[in-house]
Amino acid sequence: MRVWLLLAAINGALAVLCGAFAAHGLKSRLSADMLGVFDTGARYHLTHALAMGLAAFAARGAAAKRANTAAALFLTGIVLFCGSLYLLALTGITTFGLITPLGGLAFVAGWLALAAASVRLEMP
Repeated sequence: MRVWLLLAAINGALAVLCGAFAAHGLKSRLSADMLGVFDTGARYHLTHALAMGLAAFAARGAAAKRANTAAALFLTGIVLFCGSLYLLALTGITTFGLITPLGGLAFVAGWLALAAASVRLEMP
């Protein structure tokens, strides 16, 4: 639980930094389309950092295994989806876009694993 919460917090900070970098450091260097790609990565990064934190709080009792799976899938999605969008925007190498859907699938699987964890979560 602590490790996932730590990773969620670090990823939240990284997402904010990426968003600020896009708004202030990349605005004059990237096309509007590529800036939008980078911004999409930052938005999904922040959203799923929060989702990872939510999974961390659900990782207890009978729900722990599924919540840990959800957190791992959210992290995988951040690396694959957001990472590929960041690299695509910064390098212009379109091959990175082939990785993006795999990250999207990891995000969907993470949300489904979190839903499965919620069924087993024991409420005080």
